[in-house]
Amino acid sequence: MNICVFLSAADLDDRYTVPAREFAELLGRGGHTLVWGGSESGLMKVVADGVQESGGRLVGVSVDFLAAKARTNADEMVIAKDLAERKALLLEKSEAIVIMVGGTGTLDEATEILELKKHGKHTKPVVLLNTAGFYDGLRQQFQRMEDEGFLPVPLTELVFFAKDGVGALAYLEESAGLR
Repeated sequence: MNICVFLSAADLDDRYTVPAREFAELLGRGGHTLVWGGSESGLMKVVADGVQESGGRLVGVSVDFLAAKARTNADEMVIAKDLAERKALLLEKSEAIVIMVGGTGTLDEATEILELKKHGKHTKPVVLLNTAGFYDGLRQQFQRMEDEGFLPVPLTELVFFAKDGVGALAYLEESAGLR
């Protein structure tokens, strides 16, 4: 399965890198392909290394102003002209989406993917990997949106919150009929 992962390119501490590496190794051992922002830095590098070293494939989609930071040994690397094209290509090349810890760029990607799903523009499973409770506040906000009528579909139809990589991958594989 081609699994898009939205995540940070920042260097982070072990409470984020260790679970990210473990998830990446699960993807690689499972024969999955990582579709990601293509960066050779920070958490993006940790995950790409884990997938590649565990036997998975890498499909990167970088953007022209970050092309110098793109991984050189990916199985495939596409350079998009801007962030909008990058997000569209990431979605196009994937069968499922995982949102890991990240900053404003990751949050932008997450909300766009969920908005597209809400409007029926894709039906791909979306997982928010809530490492170390990073997305507890966002989950609470989404729940409030649902409770107060801001979401036209149930939150459970938009996104699955997983506390670890094992749960995230199990949900994706089950959604794809692989389990």
